[in-house]
Amino acid sequence: MRTLLISIALTAALAGCGKHEAPPQTTADGSFEAKLQEQLLDAKPGSVIEIPAGHYHLKRGLSLRTDGVTIRGAGMDKTVLSFKGQVVGPEGLLVNASDFTIENLAIEDSKGDALKINQGRNITIHGVRIEWTDGPKTTNGAYGLYPVKTQNVLIEDSVVIGASDAGIYVGQSDNIIVRNNRAEHNVAGIEVENSTRADVYGNTATQNTGGILVFNMPNLSKEGHSTRVFKNKVFANNLGNFAAKGAAVASVPAGSGVVINSNDKVEIFDNDIADNQTANIIIASYFSTNYYNTRGVAASYNPYPKGIYVLDNRLKGGGDSPDGIKLKTLKTAMYGLTGSFPDVLWDGYVDSKTLVDGLPPPDDRICLQGVNGVLDADGPHDYKNPATDMKPFVCTLPRLPAVTLNPEPKV
Repeated sequence: MRTLLISIALTAALAGCGKHEAPPQTTADGSFEAKLQEQLLDAKPGSVIEIPAGHYHLKRGLSLRTDGVTIRGAGMDKTVLSFKGQVVGPEGLLVNASDFTIENLAIEDSKGDALKINQGRNITIHGVRIEWTDGPKTTNGAYGLYPVKTQNVLIEDSVVIGASDAGIYVGQSDNIIVRNNRAEHNVAGIEVENSTRADVYGNTATQNTGGILVFNMPNLSKEGHSTRVFKNKVFANNLGNFAAKGAAVASVPAGSGVVINSNDKVEIFDNDIADNQTANIIIASYFSTNYYNTRGVAASYNPYPKGIYVLDNRLKGGGDSPDGIKLKTLKTAMYGLTGSFPDVLWDGYVDSKTLVDGLPPPDDRICLQGVNGVLDADGPHDYKNPATDMKPFVCTLPRLPAVTLNPEPKV
């Protein structure tokens, strides 16, 4: 199909200079907002909506429902869609479409989620900046980049700052690559939740409450498994938790590097993880979340992390100032006032019905290589009998295959 190019040009040629170049602009003119929404509504498969450099103020959320559309700006610091004065709509941009690409622009200060993509296939997010410019606040939108119930997803070369839940979030989705992004000053920097076949690599997560999260929560449309977290830089994620009360991430302690909660078949390898003050790596069950106390759980839900493989990471510092009275008390009791938790903190919950000679089946074990120790916190007994024995964690697991996007996005 021939590509249809839709270009938004809101300024006339400069008078008397004989040129036709529109300078970058700052505008609250409702005509820009109306024309952009009109072009989103009128778009056809193959349309490319180009937004020139400028700082544009919008009062209403945008929406797109047509497959095969590209939205393209002049750069994440040049084309800025600001929703600071938003009065209508819960999202900045809501997309219910497949074969969708968005690139080279910024969305700032949306009232709710910045960019939500619902139930689409072949999604590409490239070079997008999401930011709440007044800093971390509970009143910020929950999610920055937010594909949910999607398939074949690529998020790359993007930046998210200030989300009150997760900066980059992929939920209930399949076949995912999250690479070469930066997430900072969010509650969760990057989160893969209830999703299958995800590769998270080459990212930098710093100054969040938790750096990279791989979660599996109850009562959603699918259960998650098979996520690889590798070649990331996850450091100094010590920001106080500012999530809304009742959100799943509200229970994430400040100072969490990589967190696995109730997910299966997760590999953490070849990462640089450092100076996360609760622990560089946390492996936990649903029973360790405050969320557990407020929601009913389907009988089919599996709350235990199984088949977790941690190997060949570069781990440094961290564990010296855990968040919360119970963890602080546990750290002091085990390691003294000036001591630190080891690299891996495990809450100690295990499916006792599956144990053979005290260990889970081989493919369900937690296997740790190249770490400076593990603490079984004994969560089931309120931290009364913590243990540091590494022997149960000396094992290997089958390696997960790489994720391949099909078709490979053309960016």
